[in-house]
Amino acid sequence: MPPTSESADKVTIHFKPQDRQTRVPAGSTLFNAANWIGLAIDSTCGGMGTCGKCRVRILGGDPAITQADRKVFSADELAAGWRLSCRAEVLTDLTCEVPRLMGNPKAAIMGFGKHIILNPNVHKVFLKLPPAVLEDQRSDYERVRAALDDAGFEVVAGLAVRRRLPKTLRNADWNVTAVVVGQQLVAVEPGDTSKRSFGVSFDIGTTTVVGLLINLANGSPLSAKSALNGQAIYGADVIARISHTMLNADGLQQLSDRILRTLNDVLARLLAEAQVAPEEIYEVVVAGNATMTHLLLGFDPEAIGVEPFIPVAEDMFSVRAAELGLTVHPEAPVVVLPHIGAYVGADLVAGILATGIQQKPGVRLLVDVGTNGEIILGSAARTLATAAPAGPAFEGARIQDGMRAADGAIEVVKLDADGVHLQVIGDVPPIGLCGSGLLDIVAQLRLTGLLDASGQMLSPEAAAAQVPPRLAERVTLTAEGVKSFLLASAEQSGSGRPIQITQRDIRELQFAKGAIAGGIAVLMNVLAITAADLQEIYLAGSFGSYINPQSARVIGLVPPVPVERIKAVGNSAGEGARIALVSFRERSIAQAIPANVEYLELSGRADFNDAFIEVLAFPPLEALAVPAA
Repeated sequence: MPPTSESADKVTIHFKPQDRQTRVPAGSTLFNAANWIGLAIDSTCGGMGTCGKCRVRILGGDPAITQADRKVFSADELAAGWRLSCRAEVLTDLTCEVPRLMGNPKAAIMGFGKHIILNPNVHKVFLKLPPAVLEDQRSDYERVRAALDDAGFEVVAGLAVRRRLPKTLRNADWNVTAVVVGQQLVAVEPGDTSKRSFGVSFDIGTTTVVGLLINLANGSPLSAKSALNGQAIYGADVIARISHTMLNADGLQQLSDRILRTLNDVLARLLAEAQVAPEEIYEVVVAGNATMTHLLLGFDPEAIGVEPFIPVAEDMFSVRAAELGLTVHPEAPVVVLPHIGAYVGADLVAGILATGIQQKPGVRLLVDVGTNGEIILGSAARTLATAAPAGPAFEGARIQDGMRAADGAIEVVKLDADGVHLQVIGDVPPIGLCGSGLLDIVAQLRLTGLLDASGQMLSPEAAAAQVPPRLAERVTLTAEGVKSFLLASAEQSGSGRPIQITQRDIRELQFAKGAIAGGIAVLMNVLAITAADLQEIYLAGSFGSYINPQSARVIGLVPPVPVERIKAVGNSAGEGARIALVSFRERSIAQAIPANVEYLELSGRADFNDAFIEVLAFPPLEALAVPAA
């Protein structure tokens, strides 16, 4: 487990000859401590103590000798300090030697510049077994188990696998491939199928589900598919869906069935495109917010929706695919990544994993912009998390001409002396304004002087005197006397009505961005940092991918750092789930993340209320003139 904060129960580990050092809680294994700082130690069993490859030599300190050590090392080697790093629990300060890896481990650059050692939890081992004879009357299972033990895998097998063994072994003339996931023997296949090994990662969003089919042999994606979350008919947000389970006797079952149907539909399309059989999917990793994963697992989410916001469970959880109803190999584990809190879920854990925030020295900010704005701020030294109730404005809700990002939605807006320039999804006449377009137009109104720092739009008369005519003529009053700015006339739009942004729309956006910016301000105050201390800002999620970084700065959604430090990282949750699927090392880091993130609940905090009020206004334009990085 990685470090949380400086305290008496932490120990220092010094790795040689790499000359790397880290501090970890007492009781951590050497293997996990090395993983946390990105130091690769050879292993094939996933840190289970069975392959015997994760050897280190203790130079100073004395972790206890374990049964696994005695199985691998001679008495002389034990006396010389050799231990299995995955079994060596560190209770005092320690120095150890990590041998150079034999050969070159498979690796890939994933996430956002992360060097990932490819070492999935799934292993396929081709076995040429000696046939059963009178002189060797071992059981079929013992014959397979012993061969795997010789190969460095200590396994257990369930009833389904044992039932199929007799015919499989004999029909294949004792040449079979064992499929081992962790310590579980999930299948014995006829012949040599060792080159076909696949897994699937899912990001279960409240609105959209994204699936990725991965070749576990090399970590490469074979197919990616997405679908609208089938639960949407029961409510657009998590609160509506939690309410549905509370108000309807079969509400929980309805929502569980809907998300399972969505996942299986995505699976079917993934497999069809890559020509992979369901039985060849041996593991699934899932990321999603706490409500989505609760509904998938059939956990009652009611307690998440009411104070003090308590989930049923927040640890990493694994369930057999057959038990869940997912159409992959029935014995395949479906692994749900852990949560940080009721409103900072496994999707943010996956985002932290993908961006590497907790493993980097400089302070970084990760923001998943949406109805519930999740915020992570920190570094290897200390990391904070919170969730800000932004409301649905970023999704286009409660905006007069707002809509979701779909064909006909204005997604980019530019204003200049020649007028308005729009970019519309699908290259069709506009019918509304989606979230990224909303941010753009408000930022552009601010930059052109049509909007003051308080969020007040100029009156038609003031606009005529202060801005170019082609912009001023678009400032009008609605039938109710509300100031508005015309984006597209009735003749230009695809709906036959004008598309405009009103003063009320701007206020909605101010409240939404104020919640997120206020949450960021609280975390920055707790860490006692300023914008100048931020190395990078990551904008995550499907919406974050399309935000113009400059617009985010202009409206004050994020701190005023140089624009090149603001990076759209897209589906960081899906990327983190993929990383956890192809590398058990990274999965162990994901498992440890929640215990090492401090969660701050904003509701009821006086400093959040103060920060919210302070950031409602737009920042002064001169404050945006920060030097280039």
